[in-house]
Amino acid sequence: MTEATQERQTSYFNLIDELLQCPNGQEPEILEAKAELIDAGFVETIVQVATAFAHQGNQDGAQFLFFLARELAKSLGLYPDFQKSEGANEG
Repeated sequence: MTEATQERQTSYFNLIDELLQCPNGQEPEILEAKAELIDAGFVETIVQVATAFAHQGNQDGAQFLFFLARELAKSLGLYPDFQKSEGANEG
């Protein structure tokens, strides 16, 4: 892992930590302020942290992070919107 990649990973973890500690409802503001970090790598990191939380028994944290990862992935176009694709197949 290059130093730049390591720095970005650290930034991802810091942002996840910030999101976990912020008052409910302030997540969009925090994400907007750190928009340069919102990419596929960030979503992947969220999923890794959420998986670790689930294994450690932190179900609330895991659920929040999985939800966040799914929403970000959708907004980045990384996550297919199954409702749209199902609707397109009907007719």
